[in-house]
Amino acid sequence: MEVKQYRKVGILTQPLHNNYGGLLQAYALQKTIKSFGHDAWIINRKYNRRGLLKELKSYAEVFIQGHILNNKDFVIQYPTRKEKLKIGKHTAYFTDKYISPITSLIDSDDSMYMLQKEDFDAYVVGSDQVWRPKYSPNITNFFLDFLDDKKKIKRIAYAASFGVSDWEFTRQETEKCSTLIKKFDTVSVRETTGVALCYENLGVEAIRVLDPTLLLEPQDYSMLIQQENEPKIEGTLMTYVLDRDAEKDCFIHNVANELNLTLLSEMQIKPFTIENRKEIQNCIFPPITKWLRGIRDAEFVITDSFHGCALSILFNKPFLAIGNERRGITRFESLLQLFGLEERLITDITNIKRKLILETIDWRKVNDILAYERAKSIKFLQDELKLDSSTIHQPIETIQ
Repeated sequence: MEVKQYRKVGILTQPLHNNYGGLLQAYALQKTIKSFGHDAWIINRKYNRRGLLKELKSYAEVFIQGHILNNKDFVIQYPTRKEKLKIGKHTAYFTDKYISPITSLIDSDDSMYMLQKEDFDAYVVGSDQVWRPKYSPNITNFFLDFLDDKKKIKRIAYAASFGVSDWEFTRQETEKCSTLIKKFDTVSVRETTGVALCYENLGVEAIRVLDPTLLLEPQDYSMLIQQENEPKIEGTLMTYVLDRDAEKDCFIHNVANELNLTLLSEMQIKPFTIENRKEIQNCIFPPITKWLRGIRDAEFVITDSFHGCALSILFNKPFLAIGNERRGITRFESLLQLFGLEERLITDITNIKRKLILETIDWRKVNDILAYERAKSIKFLQDELKLDSSTIHQPIETIQ
């Protein structure tokens, strides 16, 4: 029997939850690495943002109020496991069907060391905001602190993001991560500001590459839509705004009226809160493929999401990006500057010129830049994952 050579690659990214952009970038990066002929696994890393003490306190409160004191008016502040499953049933479906293989659940720093048994030849860290302490409490994990230095394992950062232009690491985190990152074979980041942060704070040179969602072609996403038989959506102005408020809603309606378009939003009707618990059906995240079709078929898009912008560019949809300072505005600036679309970023929605809303985008120029950057980014990743004579495994049954 002929022996097939390939690398077994572990992809370490943010936990797979209900974030559409996070899920799609993981899907796209895994699909791209598989296209090279490698065996790519998503590392199923999850962590408790509330911390162990708060978690125990919450369980104790539930037990005392609900079971001992029999307090009928007591309200659980967080979604129960059953509620989480219901809210995320569509995103879980996408993960189970399209993001595969995935390792077993890893829910602690100590469990990361169990990955040694997976026998990965290479680790790819990224993309998304894996290097932002606010989103990665166990930040050193994302600099591969759990790896055995004695083993010859390829270490690659692909489109890793700090999310912001300011340095948010503590002094201790900086010291640890600056040592760990020097063990990487190569470092690439998603934003131009990330290149500077790596050099100034970690002492390494990095290059900028595309977010994984842009490594795929529009037809790759259309195929997902087709596979799920997503029906045509009624609506022509797609809105994907993560942080809604009355001012943004007014702005969106004004743009819809200006362009004579009908509103469409593929999001939860309501976010999960204590007050909305009784309306749990309204808190369910719509299918990702429905969201994709909403962007693909729209005549115009308004979003405050990085990946909402990225997919609008990919599908050549006129769009406006509402700057989201809390979530990290440098991500938008770097993406839009790359394509010469800086003016599409809005930081003051109360002062928007009508000309900007009506202005056409030179999609030929944008697509030429995208094709060049895509080829460069894919070549970078492919070259870094090239086989060497020491990497030989038994054949994989299927590589999608």
